[in-house]
Amino acid sequence: MGKFREKIIAGIHLILGKNKEQNDELMKKFKGKKNIILHTATPGSPFGVIQGLKPTKEQIYLSGAFVARYSQDWRDNKSDVKVSVFTGKDIYKSKSMPTGTWGVKKKKTILIKKESVLKIKEEVTSSHTLKGGAS
Repeated sequence: MGKFREKIIAGIHLILGKNKEQNDELMKKFKGKKNIILHTATPGSPFGVIQGLKPTKEQIYLSGAFVARYSQDWRDNKSDVKVSVFTGKDIYKSKSMPTGTWGVKKKKTILIKKESVLKIKEEVTSSHTLKGGAS
């Protein structure tokens, strides 16, 4: 299955699925729990789970920017992205739902600004560039 994408953002641990199988695995792991989960309002993004139980609004927003950064909505439109915020207690899955698809009973929606996603993208790019530097 491979490893989840994991980030430390503003002092919190964010876990992101890399594909629909990992999204399913991640949601099964956190179903029924109080953890904050994020996913773009439109299909085609990783599910992101915040490990800590009491994240600040800023931590939720920054986590949402990472979810947006890896979404099809961002890839296709390069503009602001709506991200749904809910908990593991709000998700469900029926047998008819395909792999990687989950239902959500109640959610809030936050708008992640284009500038925030670009900033995340720059940080991700620069951290990859620094690893192979001269010794």
